[in-house]
Amino acid sequence: MLIQILIIAFAIFALVRVFTKFKARQLSIGWFIFWLVFWVLVGVVVLLPQTTEMVARWVGVGRGVDVAIYFSIVLLFYLVFRIFLKIQSIESNITKLTREGAIREAKEPKQDE
Repeated sequence: MLIQILIIAFAIFALVRVFTKFKARQLSIGWFIFWLVFWVLVGVVVLLPQTTEMVARWVGVGRGVDVAIYFSIVLLFYLVFRIFLKIQSIESNITKLTREGAIREAKEPKQDE
């Protein structure tokens, strides 16, 4: 029972953060909807654990807990992949900006201080 209360409290906290980040225009509509649905589903699964049993039967997994773990792992790997792509893009942009800055600096005449 305590774990349910803690998870629900965290889900509410996360929903509040999602709304504030969206209102501050720090979160796109797509990610807003994604996180909104995710945290609402977390709340539903915590309050009504039998829902995972229905999903487990539908996808052919033995227990509801197993299906929740499988979906969680897939989601985590997807988010890690998205972060990896973002880091690669940032590294590429930093390299490009550094090169452009070095070329620009090399072309400017040097001034004695």
